[in-house]
Amino acid sequence: MCEASDEYGAAGRLRVSVAAWRWATASGLVPPADAGPGRWSRRLVEAADAEAVRAALRGPFGASWAADRLNEALGEPLPICRPRVTASAVGHLVRAGLLTYLGGDIAYPDVHPDQVAALARRRDLPALLDRHVPLGPDQAAQRLGVRRADFDQVVRLGWIAPVGTVDIDYKHRGGVTTVLLYAAEDIALLAVTRPAVDWHAVRTVSPGRRSPLSTLAPVVPGEDLVLLVEVARIAGVGRAIPSSTGGRWSRGCSPTRRSPFRRAFRRPPCPPLARHASSGSGSMTRGCS
Repeated sequence: MCEASDEYGAAGRLRVSVAAWRWATASGLVPPADAGPGRWSRRLVEAADAEAVRAALRGPFGASWAADRLNEALGEPLPICRPRVTASAVGHLVRAGLLTYLGGDIAYPDVHPDQVAALARRRDLPALLDRHVPLGPDQAAQRLGVRRADFDQVVRLGWIAPVGTVDIDYKHRGGVTTVLLYAAEDIALLAVTRPAVDWHAVRTVSPGRRSPLSTLAPVVPGEDLVLLVEVARIAGVGRAIPSSTGGRWSRGCSPTRRSPFRRAFRRPPCPPLARHASSGSGSMTRGCS
């Protein structure tokens, strides 16, 4: 039977650190696992160049360091409506496959500086952060360019729903608190998916004043409908285009009512055409002007 090792056994056999082995496999310096998921044959391990594996690992560096480098890449000061990248955001980027986990806490992982630098150089870095890093309520309000009270109204109205939670230990506030997380991409596109809202008024309301959104009624599940003309506005195209897409809207804006003059569609959280149109820009600035 062919003897096989996991990453710990392979690193021990080669006498390198586990972080070095992880980076060697992620960077292609060592061939992929050949004896099952996450397992390498003895033949493959012993054929690896131990010195090259050691030399390839620079660092690793912590999540806070990586977050600082990404913030620098976004610009100092940060662009308007752009929350700071945090150490926990680096954990989300690892889970998305954009960075390689080399060790440490899985929520705040150690990463390779060269890979961080390559990610920082990408022109679509803002869009990648929006796509893969969820935001807490305070960060979400900043991403939308509104006060926290206004974002709370957005949640009350049912325009956006949490995509996860995280437990944070606020030692000076009495212990662990569960914080809801929201998709940054959907937050950035709220101004697109809700074009009837006067977002300029919401973003410029004076401190202490009542939110302009407080007078609106929450959406009724299944009844959040838009007319064809608004579908065109959301997608940023002419009316004829969504009319001709037919079944392509069935995943999000499926037609619910038909008449010679009015056709209503269910409003998806983020329409496919709007998401596609915004993803090309990289910056997603349309959601926060």
